[in-house]
Amino acid sequence: MTNATNTGRLHHVEINVSDLERSCAFWGWLLGELGYERFQDWDSGRSYRLGDTYLVFVQTEERFRDAPYHRCRTGLNHLAFHAESRVQVDAITEALRARGVTVLYPERHPHAGGDESYAVFFEDPDRIKVELVAETLDEVT
Repeated sequence: MTNATNTGRLHHVEINVSDLERSCAFWGWLLGELGYERFQDWDSGRSYRLGDTYLVFVQTEERFRDAPYHRCRTGLNHLAFHAESRVQVDAITEALRARGVTVLYPERHPHAGGDESYAVFFEDPDRIKVELVAETLDEVT
């Protein structure tokens, strides 16, 4: 029987990727910064877990690689993760830039989500948008 406190909570997300090794290098680093641990490995996939939630990355089959992902089409728009603090958002932002990852909405960063938001928006290697957001603006950076 399932624990009632888990009802409705996200169990896992599975994402097909164009290049498993490239995506796992990106996501493994990012998720490690957020406290995830490498969970499962198999020939065409890898997963990372935080508590009882996990993310799965699977190599897209060759026959499906001709249709690239775009967040404005029907389907996933973006993944958003809680940050520990504004300090963590700032540190991840600098680390992303150092890795050559483009920060989205630079003219509005870190308030691209609105005046009450403190977040960084960026894309993974397949251009899936990712958001890392601090819970409140009350913290001192």
